[in-house]
Amino acid sequence: MGNGDLLEISASELVHILGTPAELFTSGGCVVLDCRPFLAFSRTHIQESRNVNWNSMLRRRSKSAAVSLEWLVPDKSLLGRLRNGEFSPVVVLDEASSSVSELKSESLASLLLNALQSEVQPCSTQICFLQEGFEGFLTMYPELCFQSPMVPASHPTFGDSEKAFSGRRTPLYDQGGPVEILPFLYLGSAHHSSQRETLASRGITAVLNMSSSCPNLFEAELTYKTLRVEDNLAADIRVLFPEAIQFIDSVKASGGRVLVHCQAGISRSATICLAYLINARRVSLDEAFDFVKRRRQVISPNLAFMGQLVQFETDVNQTGRPFQLLCPED
Repeated sequence: MGNGDLLEISASELVHILGTPAELFTSGGCVVLDCRPFLAFSRTHIQESRNVNWNSMLRRRSKSAAVSLEWLVPDKSLLGRLRNGEFSPVVVLDEASSSVSELKSESLASLLLNALQSEVQPCSTQICFLQEGFEGFLTMYPELCFQSPMVPASHPTFGDSEKAFSGRRTPLYDQGGPVEILPFLYLGSAHHSSQRETLASRGITAVLNMSSSCPNLFEAELTYKTLRVEDNLAADIRVLFPEAIQFIDSVKASGGRVLVHCQAGISRSATICLAYLINARRVSLDEAFDFVKRRRQVISPNLAFMGQLVQFETDVNQTGRPFQLLCPED
């Protein structure tokens, strides 16, 4: 069938597709697009599936306007491959809808299906909808789903800046190691950045130093970028977002992993990770904050940085495109 024909499939049929050897596909194989909210997806999802998300603010602004695939798929590489018809089948799922006829016209799954049918390469992509959604699949095949390990909720929360932690002999923010925010993005403190074995154990190949004074200790072995900024209410960290995002994306594109750190990994570096999620995943600041805080309980960007993140979220939403596209000169 061509891309104008929409096929509904069951969980067992999807399992059969996922188990088909790649060399038997005439295309680049199957891709699964999950329309559930970012936080739900981050907790559990079908292995190798990709999250498709549309920020609620952008959704309200668009009203009845036609929705472009570019608004829904934040990964530019995936977007290009979808449009070129490099995947088949493309499987769309939501939380638990039993059929396409059950979808509301304004639902994300419905908008995505329409965008795919309008924009993917003709006659090369079979578009499918998963009956009973993720809930149905999880019930039948939990072993094929990624489950995020639960982060203990017993850690105390702290004040608004890194300075609140000064003077501790063994600060909480230096305990453990850097935490994984995304498979290629880690967040931690200056202490973590100084532990060569810890960095190696996590496969970290690059470091983004957001402190005002911390040294880069392994320049012969790792790739560094230093963006100096103070942790105070007068600092403008937002002007550094494009450079920071570009560096993180360059590490991702090279197959590496990057640690973002400042002094304590609480305010400055956390702000950069939040900005990256807002930009790359098109999620709200609230969603990004909850997502990062589950992984590193001590984060607490100062009030000025939070205000700058609110403005950045608005800027990203005004275009529906990643922030890099607004700054081609960077």
